[in-house]
Amino acid sequence: MSDTELHLERLIAAPPERVFAHWTKPELLIKWWGPEGFDIPVHALDIRPGGQWRTTMGGPEGKRMTVSGMYRTIEAPRRLVFTWAWEDDKGARGHETEVTVTFEAAPGGTKLVIAQKEFESVESRDQHGWGWNSTLNCLDKLLAA
Repeated sequence: MSDTELHLERLIAAPPERVFAHWTKPELLIKWWGPEGFDIPVHALDIRPGGQWRTTMGGPEGKRMTVSGMYRTIEAPRRLVFTWAWEDDKGARGHETEVTVTFEAAPGGTKLVIAQKEFESVESRDQHGWGWNSTLNCLDKLLAA
């Protein structure tokens, strides 16, 4: 793995089909998407190969951030591949990365792996690592409830 790649693994206490559904059904995804303390006041999710997605995350201090991309691969309930780029205040997309999420049955639930690649910097990779870990905490809490 290079400095421009992020790799995270998490055991989620739910079967792969249920975890996958929380990534691919808009009404479920918006319940947990984003770091802890954030909400999703605006979203457009066309979850199909070639479909566009866009979410605006509202932070606890009131700041809003928008990220968007396109779904490349959807293989239920095993794998998702989509692009990812933050938008500026005028809606222009910045540097694009690719995210691959895999869902594998494991003792106790699902081994979820996130691989995101070709960051512009180690700092950007590390910021996304923090964001994904916090976001997965939200998914864990939702599925444990």
